[in-house]
Amino acid sequence: MKKGGNNKNLHKANIAKDDEFYTQLTSIEKELGHYVNHLKNKIIFCNCDDPEESNFFKYFCLNFEHLGLKKLIATHFEREKPSYKLEIVQDINKDGKINCIDTIRTPLKQNGDFRSSECIEILKEADIIITNPPFSLFREYVSQLIEYNKEFLIIGNINAVSYKEIFKLIKENEIWLGHGCVRHFRRPDGSMYETARSFWYTNLDITKRHEDILLYKKYFGNEKEYPKYDNYDAINIDKALNIPSDYKGLMGVPITFLDKYNPEQFDILGDSRYITGECNDINIINGKKLYRRILIKNKKFK
Repeated sequence: MKKGGNNKNLHKANIAKDDEFYTQLTSIEKELGHYVNHLKNKIIFCNCDDPEESNFFKYFCLNFEHLGLKKLIATHFEREKPSYKLEIVQDINKDGKINCIDTIRTPLKQNGDFRSSECIEILKEADIIITNPPFSLFREYVSQLIEYNKEFLIIGNINAVSYKEIFKLIKENEIWLGHGCVRHFRRPDGSMYETARSFWYTNLDITKRHEDILLYKKYFGNEKEYPKYDNYDAINIDKALNIPSDYKGLMGVPITFLDKYNPEQFDILGDSRYITGECNDINIINGKKLYRRILIKNKKFK
C-alpha cells in the first residue's frame, strides 16, 4: 500500500488527469447507511463508474430490494468508441428476487462520458446521482448536477472545498459534507492508494448537519491562545474544537471545520483568500502565512 500523510498523491494525479481511483465497497456501505430514507422508490444513476467493476453498482445490486429502489442505472465510459449502460428495474428471470442477475445491458451511441447528450438524458430521468466522479473534472461535474437540479452523493478530494465554485455552494448551503471520509482507493492494477482524506459531498439532508459543535473553550481570559491576523480583524483558530463559545467577532478556522459545520450554529462569511472582495490572503500572523482559513461567526451573537 502506498502511504501518504497528506493529499500529494491525489494532487499529482489530478495534474496528470489520472482519475482511476475505485471506491471500496466497505467505504460505500459505511456512508450509504446514513441515507436509506432518501433512496426508497428512487432512480439511482451512477454516471462515472464502470458498472462491471464499480462497487457502487455492486452495492445497489445487492441491496436493490432492501433499499426499495425504483431503478438503478450505470454507464460505462470508453474514450474513443461507443459504450453501454446497465440497468436493473425488475425481476427479469422470475426467481422472486431483484438483483445483479436481472441486469439489462443496452448499447450507447456515444462513449458514456457524463457530459454526452445520452448521459444527460439519463441524468434528467434520475432522482439521485451517487458516484465517484473524476477528481480532475470535479468543478464541471458538480456544476452539471446543480444545473439540472439533481440530488447527489459523490466523492471529492479535500481540496475541493476550497475551489471558488464549490466553496460558494457550501457557503450558500446548496451542498455540504456527508458523514464520513474516504482514505483508501483501489487502483486498476489492484494496488491500494492512501490519501489524507476525501470527503463525501451531498445535498441530501442528514442528521449530522444539524448537530452543534460542543464548545468548551473561552476567549476572554485566554486571549493569547487566539491571535488576531496581521491585516484583518479576526482571530485565528487551528482546530474546530478550540472555537471559543464567548467570542462575538469573526474567527478563522481550518477548512476541515466544514466536516462539522452546522448552518444553524454558525454563519460562513467567506474564505481567507477572498474575504476582502479580491484575491488577497488575510490569514497572516506575525508575517507568517497560514493555511487557508474559513471565516465564521457564531449565530448566537447576532
